[in-house]
Amino acid sequence: MKKILLLTLAIISSGLMSGAATIQQMENQKAQYEDAAEEAHRRSEWLKGKINSVSEVKRALDEEAAAATAEYETKKNTLDATLNRIETNELKLLQNERDYEKRLRRLERRIRDIYINGQISYLDALFGAQSFGDFLTRMDLLKRVVVHDSELVTATLQDRTKIEKLSEQLDEDKHLQAEQVRLAEKAKNKQLQKVADQQILLDRMQNDKEIYERQYDEMIAASKQVEKLIQESKYRAAAEKAAREQAAAERKARAERQKLAKEQKANSGGYTKNNGVETFTPEGNGEMIFPLQGPITSEFGWRTHPIFGGSKFHSGIDIGGDYGMEIHAARGGVVNHAGWIDGYGNTVMIDHGGGIVTLYGHNQSLAVSVGDTVRQGQTIAYCGSTGNSTGPHCHFEVRKDGEAVSPHDYL
Repeated sequence: MKKILLLTLAIISSGLMSGAATIQQMENQKAQYEDAAEEAHRRSEWLKGKINSVSEVKRALDEEAAAATAEYETKKNTLDATLNRIETNELKLLQNERDYEKRLRRLERRIRDIYINGQISYLDALFGAQSFGDFLTRMDLLKRVVVHDSELVTATLQDRTKIEKLSEQLDEDKHLQAEQVRLAEKAKNKQLQKVADQQILLDRMQNDKEIYERQYDEMIAASKQVEKLIQESKYRAAAEKAAREQAAAERKARAERQKLAKEQKANSGGYTKNNGVETFTPEGNGEMIFPLQGPITSEFGWRTHPIFGGSKFHSGIDIGGDYGMEIHAARGGVVNHAGWIDGYGNTVMIDHGGGIVTLYGHNQSLAVSVGDTVRQGQTIAYCGSTGNSTGPHCHFEVRKDGEAVSPHDYL
């Protein structure tokens, strides 16, 4: 936006064009801004439709991704449950094997006793009864021992077989479920990638839409600014013409005054002869002194701007110098500004009363503050190249009631 306005102002300030040509060019520029704004608006609306379409696609993909993620989580939970069962089953199998070993060792001892002692130990146990009731009791106990031993071993073997079968089934389930989890995770990642790709596309389109909207706002603002400047330029052309006529009249009057002064000095002996050559040195007719001793590198009036190019009105004179050279007050007065001004850099302004203010720009540093009373010739700053400047110099302005006037009329 700033570049657009700078270009517009460059067109307006061009002194090579007539007022009518400048206005026509600004009107053409305004039409171009409006065309650019319309194109930006059209692209923004087109992208708005595309964004709605992509958003709908992304919404469907979000749902698919959510379903794929839920499927993956379900299968993962099932696998985790199976792994937990396998771990529990392994612990049970380990405990069963320990019980089996204990029972087997107990049964082996019993068998070894039977082998060593033979059936006689059982017969001794039976016939050692003191009565028939004792005999029946011993018989029942022996039967229970034999049955218990047999059932114990059988139950242990059955438990072991059952646990082994369960382990085999769980192992098969684990491999099957692990594959299902892998496939579900792959499907989930695929859907999530689709969602991410759509989001990237959506973000890019949204960013482009915002760019076009900014372009539209900038073009409309520029068009309105040009429209305002077109109106102002009509008055500006008349004012510039009047200013040029006034400047011409002032130059003519100044020339006449100088001629009259020369004649008066000639009549009063102002001319001198040196080796037979008559010479005359004119004196300044103003009350101000030059703020810096150096060549004038740019005069007051219209010129080609050294940085931005194009014709631009120069509201003062530039006096060449070097970094750190003292800048002096052209006349006594009160400092009403001492600080930075865009374009001018470090600047001092002195109010001399009667609507006369002098300005000293592009200083390296300042030696006074606002409110200081300064005398003519006092050091107020040091030469530099701050602000819009191509080298060290003093930009000196004289303003009468706020309007820039030629400093030569006061020096």
